[in-house]
Amino acid sequence: MSRKPKKGYFVKGHFVAEGSELDLQLKAELKGTTEASRTELKRESTELQDLGEELLGLGPNLLARLPVPEKLLDALTEARRITNFEGKRRQMQYVGKLMRKLDEDALAAVRHALEAQRSGSADEKLALHQAEQWRDRLVADDGALAPWMAQCPATDTQQLRALIRQARKDAAPVDKAAVSQGLAPRKGRAYRELFQLVREQLGGTGTADGSEPLADEEADHA
Repeated sequence: MSRKPKKGYFVKGHFVAEGSELDLQLKAELKGTTEASRTELKRESTELQDLGEELLGLGPNLLARLPVPEKLLDALTEARRITNFEGKRRQMQYVGKLMRKLDEDALAAVRHALEAQRSGSADEKLALHQAEQWRDRLVADDGALAPWMAQCPATDTQQLRALIRQARKDAAPVDKAAVSQGLAPRKGRAYRELFQLVREQLGGTGTADGSEPLADEEADHA
């Protein structure tokens, strides 16, 4: 009795039986689903979902200029609104799915916008730090007024002197108990207005509401 011939095909002169390990490997390669490709696709998918999560913190002006579909912008808006952990997780999976549909130009624009915001945030922090240093020098030392005016001659000297005097008057006595607890002393209005004046003269505008951002400890006592 003759044996039933195996089903299969030839590849480069070699017979490949259907269902064999080599057959499965070749079919997987043809479908682009090898283990290596699956790993790569998973990595790319994770990266794009992470990129989508970063977009949640992108400023509205930068976000509005991105060449992305309205559907993605709506999905991001909804993700910001959701507070439930599981609901937000599912929404971000949807955002990741939409991110995977973006072309290379759109993805490049997204990355550029995020980098621009990161760079801008670093510059803003440095500027705020410089303004804080100048404010504290002006309040603590009369000798700081001359170098300040040399650097920023357009400053209204009368206003500057008035704010410095008032900030010194408003300064609360050192509360040793508060200091021992790591709490910053309360600051008066003139102290904050002096910061705003200094910040504007240095080329900035202070915070969005025109005031100095409070440290956590100071905010607790404001």
